[in-house]
Amino acid sequence: MGAEAGDPVVAKFDNRPTWDNNGPKFDNRPTWDNGNKKESHCRAARTPRAGRPVPTETELAMDSRTFGRVTVALPNLDETGAYLSNVSSLETGRGIVQDFRYADADLRDLALSDTRLITGRIIGLRASRVEFSAMRLDSVDFDGCDLGSADWRDSKLSRVAFRNGKLMGATLTGLTIDSVLFENCRLDNATLDNVRATGPVAFSTCTLSEAVFTNCDLGRVVLDGCTLRLTEFGRGRYQGLDLRGNDLSALRGAAHLARVVIDRPQRTELAEALVAELDVTYGDTLDDGR
Repeated sequence: MGAEAGDPVVAKFDNRPTWDNNGPKFDNRPTWDNGNKKESHCRAARTPRAGRPVPTETELAMDSRTFGRVTVALPNLDETGAYLSNVSSLETGRGIVQDFRYADADLRDLALSDTRLITGRIIGLRASRVEFSAMRLDSVDFDGCDLGSADWRDSKLSRVAFRNGKLMGATLTGLTIDSVLFENCRLDNATLDNVRATGPVAFSTCTLSEAVFTNCDLGRVVLDGCTLRLTEFGRGRYQGLDLRGNDLSALRGAAHLARVVIDRPQRTELAEALVAELDVTYGDTLDDGR
């Protein structure tokens, strides 16, 4: 019986989703798969490189290392499906090298400027003369490289690892570093000027004999098990610099190391370094009558 004029209209309750009322049957698959299965906008998983073993969960978890109070994120190059192409040079007209492997090069000169290196391994590189400027490195691993007395300026490094390498006599100027690891490296006689650590940085079991730090911001840096013989700390910002686990007795510039982190037994080492720098005279060494 139809409703007469003036009668209230009562809508029949329908608990189906409103977008499905009087329409096609509801499909709870992802929207890109509804109907005629339109093209997915999701990136397909990459296929692992042929012959390359799939990393275990433990290996995948090893994308960071903790030293004292800081955790350094490492280049994540072993993720499932990662593919690194062998390259014969780091020089490119495009100014970018990505997903690469550069191995066993023995060069007289290596000069790079305004170049970006992204996701790659550099293995066994040897160069007598290295000049880097305005570089950007993201997720790059250097292993067993000898960069000689490199001149490296005005660059940004993020998630970079230097292992078992040499930067002896290198000059590092105006670098901004974040999540960078130097492990088992030789940086004897290196000069680090205006180097700013904006994120966690670690020097682990490195030799820094007679290296010089000037105008650096090392508040988020850890030196762990390093050789600091005649290592000089000039003016700079060192509040928070973690020096635990190192012999501090032979370093220079102890007066500039305000608010660094040390262990209690290291107080005598730091005091010894300061006394040596002040060149004090002990009374019992004076001649009688003086």
